[in-house]
Amino acid sequence: MDNSYKIAVASSDGIVVNQHFGHADKFLIYEVQNDGNYNFIEIRTVKPVCDCGNHDDENLTENLKKIQDCKYLIVSKIGMGASLCAEQSGIIPVELPDMIENSVRKVISFEQVQNLFERN
Repeated sequence: MDNSYKIAVASSDGIVVNQHFGHADKFLIYEVQNDGNYNFIEIRTVKPVCDCGNHDDENLTENLKKIQDCKYLIVSKIGMGASLCAEQSGIIPVELPDMIENSVRKVISFEQVQNLFERN
């Protein structure tokens, strides 16, 4: 049974989760394997949703489509509207500003706990 999944991470430097969802111009994509190990697989470029206080709904929709295959979205911040849109697209947004490795590990731990509850 393949329980692998992908995580999109908003980072400007590839080290720290330091991007607000609306300001991100790229997402780093990680794939988590069944055993909890993960690896970086690619960078996906997007157009920032926020521009000087204005929000571009078309960019929001397009950006979510570009990460549609990801189960989780890790960001430093995300607005309520964008968060709801992500959830409606089947993506779980998580605010975890930290080193990418730490944030990804926290999501993996969360996923493992969720799987325990689903089995019982």
